[in-house]
Amino acid sequence: DEFAAYFKRELRRERDSITNPDWISAHYAGNDYEPDFVLYQLWDGGLDAMIAKFRKSDEHGLDPKLFKPDQIAALMDKFYNKTTIKTPHDAYKYISQLEILAANSLIDYSNDLQYGIINPRKIYSRYFIKTKRPDSASANHVFAVENIPAYLDSIQPKDPQYLSLQKAYLEDYQAPKMSKEETKRVLLVNMERLRWKNKPNYNEYVYVNIPDFHLDVIDSGKSILGMKVCVGEGRNKKYLNSLENYNDTCKVDNPNSHETPLLSSVIHSVQVNPIWNIPKSIATKEIIKEAADDPYYLANKNINVYVNGKQIKDPETIDWSNVTKENNEYEFKQQPGADNSLGKIKFLFENGSSIYLHDTPAKDAFKYYMRAVSHGCVRLEKPLDLAHTLFKDTVKYNRIVKDMDEDDSTSQDIALRPRIPVYINYVTCWSDPNGQLQFRGDVYGLDIVLYEHLKKYLPTE
Repeated sequence: DEFAAYFKRELRRERDSITNPDWISAHYAGNDYEPDFVLYQLWDGGLDAMIAKFRKSDEHGLDPKLFKPDQIAALMDKFYNKTTIKTPHDAYKYISQLEILAANSLIDYSNDLQYGIINPRKIYSRYFIKTKRPDSASANHVFAVENIPAYLDSIQPKDPQYLSLQKAYLEDYQAPKMSKEETKRVLLVNMERLRWKNKPNYNEYVYVNIPDFHLDVIDSGKSILGMKVCVGEGRNKKYLNSLENYNDTCKVDNPNSHETPLLSSVIHSVQVNPIWNIPKSIATKEIIKEAADDPYYLANKNINVYVNGKQIKDPETIDWSNVTKENNEYEFKQQPGADNSLGKIKFLFENGSSIYLHDTPAKDAFKYYMRAVSHGCVRLEKPLDLAHTLFKDTVKYNRIVKDMDEDDSTSQDIALRPRIPVYINYVTCWSDPNGQLQFRGDVYGLDIVLYEHLKKYLPTE
């Protein structure tokens, strides 16, 4: 009882200096303030194993000082020094300090390796991928560990992608056309991304990597279909800012209005010969301006105009030069046809950004390396191939082919069963199937934003 009272006071005193005060206080309050780590781990090598792993955390690009290995070791030494502990209160003091420090550091280390240091939702304004973060349950799991050395080994990242990047980082690898410093930073931010718990856990899914301007359909861990894509226009499309040289305005995520969001969802259907409900932002910036310059632009592009849901019969009679963002009451819908900006088919999935995968009549963009050219949706190089891969050789697929070939374009919705998960992600370095590291430019500047938040946790020189 006397120790418990002392331990409570120490917990209150240390509250502002530890990173997990609520989880730690709740655990010990429900455990009669028993010092688990000191009682059960000090004498069988558990704390020694912790110190050893913490000191090698720079192998993961993390500063060992984050986990206080030297402080833990210094406190442990006090128990082997005959002159340090002279009274029960001395023992209570050092037991409490060691217990709190060891618990907090082990929770931090465990969370950082298994979930990542940075919460992507907090640094990216357009991040909508389901990502699990550490919580009280993950902390309680740490307290329940009986064999700390085995546990520490078990939580080391084993993903082959992670191990490839880690190997390159430890070997001081230098990528072509990059300095060693820039290469190191690219590896570090992508190792952090690989620690995030946001990876697809499905057998089959559609995966878009924005910096690579590429889509793959993954089945059982392998790509069964790949194609070029065009993504939303990015703030760093000329690659003027790099991870080694960037200005202060790049440090906080401030996306271009056309950037494709990072998201996870499920493709539930396709629309053949789609109608394009033109977003108000595009209508104001582009459509109205074109209509003001050419009164027959709307008719030539097969765009219908509506007010309060009612179609306007003669939109060319409107003086579009007087329509502004503030007084725009019009809605625009481009009807199916050869000029439709969505092409002949779009793939639909729920998201809050009105994003979808779609065909396009503008095929020339696929010839270029820089394919961050869209208004935010993802344009597909081979949309019919994607439909075939998802629908297989079915009646529905045959119907899609037939409807896309018809001159009399009628919009048709066709459900996809089973539904297929889709991930739109952002990765600038990975290991390809041949084991070669691939690097891509930071077209949205998201590497820079992540590095700016990550750098205070990195090893000091």
